[in-house]
Amino acid sequence: MAKNPTHKATPPAATPTATVSTMIVCVPDDLPREALTTHQLDRNFGVQGTLSPRFWATAMYPWQRSQMFGLRKGRPTYCAGGPVRLLDLHGMRQAAGMGAGIRHQLFSQVVHGTRPATPWHVYEARHLADPTKYPYDTAAADFTSQPRVNAIRMHNAATYGTGQIALGELEMYQAGSMAYQHHSALTAVAADALITADGAKLAPTSDAMADRVTYLEQALRLLTTIDPDQRLLAVAL
Repeated sequence: MAKNPTHKATPPAATPTATVSTMIVCVPDDLPREALTTHQLDRNFGVQGTLSPRFWATAMYPWQRSQMFGLRKGRPTYCAGGPVRLLDLHGMRQAAGMGAGIRHQLFSQVVHGTRPATPWHVYEARHLADPTKYPYDTAAADFTSQPRVNAIRMHNAATYGTGQIALGELEMYQAGSMAYQHHSALTAVAADALITADGAKLAPTSDAMADRVTYLEQALRLLTTIDPDQRLLAVAL
């Protein structure tokens, strides 16, 4: 009698993880200010990073300044966080949306005449699914060989600073001007991931725009209903 064939278990295909550069932390009410230093972020939130001056502070009384984290001089007044009622989240969203509209106009000029490009996360997923048959170098070459990607790379090579176009946002740019403005405005306040006051983590499952939108929907639903006294903290990872 023939033996049963032996089936080797096939490991699940790896999937790309989302790029998280900045995380927003909802600070629990019982956590003292002294516990919110860079050196204790890992202990309290499991986050290895540094405080990031991302938020805009509203006009405030001198005695309220002590409630803020990393408050800086200037207009707008940047800070790493503080109570929601002292943060100008609306102003941040509006400014980010306006800036995104200008960047999208530039993007349209740079890529004029080129076909829509496949975003990087598609090639990365294919590579991770079978690294042997589709090596990383091949995936990178396939991505960068696209005419639209090369048009952006050429622009970036000739441009410095804020005038560059982020290839990581290619899919968002290609969704259209209004979609890109909304994405930029919401990301300004929700960043790339969020830890709630009870320790739950919200984050996109990948860099795909659909996953980013799902995260932003969840994060903004929380931020729009949050208590005005809730402290928010921006952490650069």
